[in-house]
Order: sequence, then C-alpha cells, then structure tokens
Amino acid sequence: MTFDLQKMLHRKGEFETARLDDFAFRARARTMRLLAEALSREPASLIGRIAEGDDTHILDILVGEGLDRGNVDQAYYLARNTAERTLRAELGDPSPVRLA
Repeated sequence: MTFDLQKMLHRKGEFETARLDDFAFRARARTMRLLAEALSREPASLIGRIAEGDDTHILDILVGEGLDRGNVDQAYYLARNTAERTLRAELGDPSPVRLA
C-alpha cells in the first residue's frame, strides 16, 4: 500500500472548499434573515433573493423599494457581522485546517 500525497491533497481541497462554501451560504442566509428583521420585512422574501444575485443586488432592490441607502447599508453591515459572529460561535472558525 502506498501513500498518494497528490490524491490526499486533492481530497482535502474538496473538503475545505465544501466546508467554506457551506459557511458562506449559511452566513448569507442568516445575514438576510437578520436584515429583514431589522427592516421589518418578511425574512423569506430576502432569503429567497440569494439565488438571484449577490448581496449588493439585494441591497439595491431594497433601495429601489424606497428605503434609505444609508439605513439599508448600516443594517446590512450590522446583520452580516452578527451572522458571522454567531456562526463562528456555533460552528467554529472557518479557516482551513493546516496539514502540519
């Protein structure tokens, strides 16, 4: 039996990528839920827009609906920081695990 370093590194890369993508998706969904609550909106409507585009696109839609850009941006940054902080507390640090 031989040790295939290249295969092991490839497998680790796939695992780390999937783990980081999962964290990023959870952070976006939680951010939109918190943002909706802060702006007195239905959370499902903002969470559903994640598939339509990036966060800037969603914020532009909210501004287009008549909300103040400054208030939307402030609520978004607060929601994003809260979402990432709570996810780190629940799931741990998403930084890749080193092989050493």
